[in-house]
Amino acid sequence: MAARGHVQDPNDRRLRPIYDYLDNGNNKMAIQQADKLLKKHKDLHCAKVLKAIGLQRTGRQDEAFSLAQEVTSLEPTDDNSLQALTILYREMHRPELVTKLYEAAVKKVPLSEEYHSHLFMAYARVGEYKKMQQAGMALYKIVPKNPYYFWSVMSLVMQAISAQDEKLSQTMFLPLAERMVEKMVKEDKIEAEAEVQLYFMILERLGKCEEALEVIKGPLGEKLTSELQSRESKCMMLYRRLRRWPECNALAHKLLLKNPDDWQFYLAYFDSLFHLMDMSWSPPGDGEHCSEGAVHHTVAEVVRFVEERIAGEDGKDARSLRGPYLARLELMHRLRQRALPQEGQLGEPLELMVQFFVKFGDKPCCITDLNIYLHLLAADQHEQFVKRLSEAAPLGQPGPDGLAFPDDTKALQRHLCVCQLSRALGLHHALDAAAKLRLVAELKAHYRHGLKFGKNALKTELQFSDMYCLMAAHVYIDLWTESGDEKMAWLSLGLLQEGLSNSPSNAQFKLLLLLLYCRLGAFEPVVDLYASLDAKHVQHDTIGFLLTRYAQSLGQFAAASQACNFSLRFFHSNQKDTSEYIIQAYKYGAFEKIPEFITLRNRLNQSLHFAQVRTERMLLDLFLEADIVLSLEESVKSMCLSAEEDDIPWDNMRDNRDLTVFTCWDPNERKLTEEHRRRSLEEECVWLRLRSLTLRLLAAVAALGHKSSPQNSPAATENGVADKTALLRGLLAQLGHNLQTATQMAERRTQYPFLGPPATRLAAALSSGSCQCQAAALQLSLHVHQLDAVGLDESSELQTQMCNAFKSLAVQLQEMLTKCKGDLLDMKEGKLKIRPSLLENLIFFVETVCVVLWVAGYCTKVLQPLKSSLQKKKKKKKDASIAQPMVVCGFQELTASLQDVLAQALEHIKEQEVGIAALKLADLSLEGSTEEESSFTRAAMDKLQSSHLRSLQEVAELLKKRADSLKNLKI
Repeated sequence: MAARGHVQDPNDRRLRPIYDYLDNGNNKMAIQQADKLLKKHKDLHCAKVLKAIGLQRTGRQDEAFSLAQEVTSLEPTDDNSLQALTILYREMHRPELVTKLYEAAVKKVPLSEEYHSHLFMAYARVGEYKKMQQAGMALYKIVPKNPYYFWSVMSLVMQAISAQDEKLSQTMFLPLAERMVEKMVKEDKIEAEAEVQLYFMILERLGKCEEALEVIKGPLGEKLTSELQSRESKCMMLYRRLRRWPECNALAHKLLLKNPDDWQFYLAYFDSLFHLMDMSWSPPGDGEHCSEGAVHHTVAEVVRFVEERIAGEDGKDARSLRGPYLARLELMHRLRQRALPQEGQLGEPLELMVQFFVKFGDKPCCITDLNIYLHLLAADQHEQFVKRLSEAAPLGQPGPDGLAFPDDTKALQRHLCVCQLSRALGLHHALDAAAKLRLVAELKAHYRHGLKFGKNALKTELQFSDMYCLMAAHVYIDLWTESGDEKMAWLSLGLLQEGLSNSPSNAQFKLLLLLLYCRLGAFEPVVDLYASLDAKHVQHDTIGFLLTRYAQSLGQFAAASQACNFSLRFFHSNQKDTSEYIIQAYKYGAFEKIPEFITLRNRLNQSLHFAQVRTERMLLDLFLEADIVLSLEESVKSMCLSAEEDDIPWDNMRDNRDLTVFTCWDPNERKLTEEHRRRSLEEECVWLRLRSLTLRLLAAVAALGHKSSPQNSPAATENGVADKTALLRGLLAQLGHNLQTATQMAERRTQYPFLGPPATRLAAALSSGSCQCQAAALQLSLHVHQLDAVGLDESSELQTQMCNAFKSLAVQLQEMLTKCKGDLLDMKEGKLKIRPSLLENLIFFVETVCVVLWVAGYCTKVLQPLKSSLQKKKKKKKDASIAQPMVVCGFQELTASLQDVLAQALEHIKEQEVGIAALKLADLSLEGSTEEESSFTRAAMDKLQSSHLRSLQEVAELLKKRADSLKNLKI
C-alpha cells in the first residue's frame, strides 16, 4: 500500500485503519471505514481513492472507476492520493491513466524531484519512450544527477530499438544518444559502470566496433567490474565482429593460460585458428604478432598448446579440470570435419574418451560431456568402447543371481555412466525383446540396490540411482512402441510410480508419467503431477503444452479449464510484470537488461502456446456454457470476441516449446531432428488456424442471430447485411482453404519420436469427420442468412439446398458416433487393452454437436418469424390447405435426428461407464513382476480407470445439457 512514513500528519492517522483493512484483504470494512471518514471530511481525496480500491477488489469496477475519475479531475498533489490512485489504476490495468495523473501533478509542482521521477516511471510502464526522454531531461535540469541524464539517453536508445524504420534509428536516435554520452565523457562526468555499459551498447548498435574497443580498453573500461572477465569477453566479442582473428586468437590464448577450464575461450581459440588458416595468415617478420600478443596460427601450435594444458592437469595433485580434456576432443572433431591429417596427432578417439572416463566417470556430467563426441567412434568400436569403460568401472562381488553391484556412490555413478553411454550408442536398441527384458531386470536391480545410499536423503533430494529407474522405463517404452504390447506401458507406469515414491521431487519421473498417462487417454492423474512440478514463470510457456495439448481432447473439461487458466494467468501478468522489471532496471542502472525484458515480453506475446491456449479456452467456454448458461450471443459478447478481428500474430509466431525437456539417451538417428521441429510447428499453426477460424465463425453466427429480419427495416440494415454476408463468406472460404492444407498435411503421417513433440489433434479431427461436419454446419448458416434476406416465397432452390444440408448433417453426425463405438478399456485373458482414440473421437463428436446446435438455434430464429408470417397470410386468405414450407419440414427432421443421435451417444456412454466400472484390475496378468511392482502398476491402472470414468461422466453431463437445449429448438 502507499508509503505512510512517520510524518505526524493527522490525515495519516485517520487513513491508517483503511490501509490496514486493505492490506489484510478486508475490503468491505475498508469501504465502510472510508465512508465514515468521508462523512466528517468530505474533501479527503485519499479516503475516496482507498474506497475505490476496496470497490475494485470487491468486483464493483464501474463505481471504483467513477470515484477515481472524480478525484483525478481535481488534480491532487498530495502523495497519499497519488500513490493510491497509482495502485488502483495498475489493478485496473489502466497504467496510461497514471501518466495523466503525474503530468497534472508536475504542472502544479514543477520543481518536485519525486513527481518528475514518478512521471518518468509512469511513461516507462506504457512504453512512451519519447516522453520518457523529455521527462528524464526535465528531471536532470531540476536535479543534475547522472542517473537522470542517462535515463534520458536510454530512452533514446529504446526509441531506436522500437522504431519501425531502421534508417531512422541509425541516423537520428542512436547518434543523438552517442553525442549525449560523449558530452559527459568529455566533461569527465562518467561515474558508474552502468553508464559505461550504456555507452558500449550505443556504439555496438551503431556498428562502431573500433570505437567500442577503445572504450573497453581505455580508462572507462576499468569501471566494468561487476562481472568476471567482463572486459575480456567484450573485447573477444568485438574482435569476432571485426573479424580480427589474430587478436581473437591471442586473447583467447592468454585467457586460457590463466583459466584452462573456460570453455567459451576454447571455442574462440579454435574458431580463430581455422579463420586464420582460411586467410592464409602469417605473422609479421618482426615485432609482436598483434596488439594482444602471440598468435597460434597453425594446427601444430594449437595441438601443442592443448597438450600442454592437459600435461599441466595430469601433473596436479588436486582434482583435474575437465576443460583441457574436452578441448582435445573438440579439436579432434573440428579437424575431422575439415578432413585435416593432423587429427592423428591428438591420438585415438576411443583411448582419449576412455581416459576421460577414468578421470571424470564418477561425475554426473561425464555422460553429457562424452555424448557430444560419440560420433568420433567408428560403428565397429561401440561394443569395444563400452567393454573398456566397464573394466574401468569396477563393481563388487557377484551375488547368487550373478549380478554385481557398486560399493559406493562413485562406483555407482561410473556404472550408471556406462549404461547411459551404451544406450546413447544404440546398443540397447539393437537387443531383441528377451534381451531387453533382461536388461530391464538388471537396471531395476541396480536401482533398488542404489536406494541404500540415499536412505537419509531429504524428500527434496534425488536418489543416487534414479537414472537406472528412468532408463528401465525407457526400455519398457521401447518394447511397447516396437511390439504394441500394452503390458510394457503398464509396467513402465508402475516402475515410474515406484521411483516417484522414493524420489518425490524427481521432475523427470513426473514428466514421463505425465506423457504416458496422456498417451493412454488418462488426464485425471496428470493435473496433480503437473502441479507438483511447480512450474515457474516462463516454464508455463515452455512446458505448458504437455498439459494443455491433452486436457480437452481427453474429456476432462473442468481440468482443461483449470489448465488453460494456469497458462493464461502467466501470460496476462507478463505485460504488467515486464513493466515493473523495466522500471527496476532504470532505477538501478541495469540498462543492458531493458532490451532483454522487451524481447522477453514480445517473445511471450507472440508465443504459439499463448495463442493456442487463448483460442482453446474460448472454445471450451462456448462448448460448456453457450446456450446452457448464457445464449451464444451473450457468451460471445462476454468474451469480447470479434469475427472481424484476428489478433493472432501469424507472421511473428514464436515456438517457445522446450522439446528437449525429457532426459533422452537415444542415438542420433532416433532423436528429434530440425525437420521434426519444422513439421510440428507447421502442423500446430494449421490446427490453430482451423480452431481460430471456427471461433470467429461462431462469433459471426452469433452476430447474425442478433439482428432482426432485414425485411422489417431494409434501409437501416442493407449495408450491415452486406457486410456480414461478405465477412461470413470470407471466413468460410478461409476455412475451406485451411481444410485442404490440413488434409495434405495429415496425409504425410509424420511420426515424431516418443519423447518428441506430441502430434496435434489435426489428423484425428479429420479422420473422425469433425472438421468436415463443422464446416458444413457453418456453411449452412450462410444459407440460413440468405433465406432470411429473400424470404420463403422466392427461395425454393435455396430451401432444397438447405434440406439436403440438414440430411447431410444428420448422416455425418451418425457416422461420427459410429467411429466412437467400441470399448475404451477391455480386459481379456488377463490383458488390458485401451483405445484412447475412441475417447478423442467422442470429444470431437461432442464439439461438433455443439456447433450444429448453435447453427440450428440460428435456424430457429430465422424460420420462426418466417413461418409466423406465412400462417398470417393463410388466415387472411382463409386457406388452410397450403403445405408447410419444405425448409421447415427439413429442419424438423434434423431436430428429430439430432435427438436420436444424442440418445444413442448417451446410451453408448452409459454402457462404457458400466463396463469400465466393472473391470477387475486385480485379475490383470503381470507375470515377471514382484508383488511390490505389481502393487504400483495396479495403482497406476486404478488412476487410469478412474480418469476414464471421470471423462465419460463429464461428456455425458454436457451431452445431457445439450439434449435439453435441443428441446427448445422448435418452430
